[in-house]
Amino acid sequence: MTENTQQQPIQLQINSQYIKDLSFEAPNLPFVLLEMKSAPLITIDVDVQAQKTNTPDSFIVELKTKINVQRQEDKKAIFICELIYGGLVGITAPPEHIQPILLVEVPHLLFPYARAILANITRESGLPPLQINPIDFAGLYRSKLAAVAQEPEKKDA
Repeated sequence: MTENTQQQPIQLQINSQYIKDLSFEAPNLPFVLLEMKSAPLITIDVDVQAQKTNTPDSFIVELKTKINVQRQEDKKAIFICELIYGGLVGITAPPEHIQPILLVEVPHLLFPYARAILANITRESGLPPLQINPIDFAGLYRSKLAAVAQEPEKKDA
C-alpha cells in the first residue's frame, strides 16, 4: 500500500475588501502649520487580526493602522488617523499554512489599498498625502509568535 504524499495545493481568494472604521482628526489646522519649523514626528502603529467565519475555509483579516503626526517643537497634533481595513478571504491550505497566510500574505495584499486610503484622506484634508513605506508583515508575525512564546515565562516569573 502506498501513501499519498501529495500536498493539498494552497489557494487564496480575496472575496471582498472593506473599510470597517475610518477616523481622521486635525484639531489644530491650519494654525499648527503656520508655526511649523521642522519636519513633523510621525508615529505609525500597525496590527493584523484574523478570525475564522462560520463558513468553511473563510476568514476575516483586518489591518489596523493608527497614525499620529505632531510638530516636533511642542508635540502639538497635526493629525490623528485610524483605519481598520479588512478583507473576507477564502483559503484552502494545509492547517500549518493557514496562520502565516492570514497574518503575512493577506495583509501584504490588502496594504496597498489601505495605504491609498490614508494618502487620499490626508490629501483631502489639505495636507500633503502621507506615503507609508512598505510594512514587513513577516517581521510582525515573527514578533507576535515570539510574544506568545514568552507569555508562559512571564506568568511563571
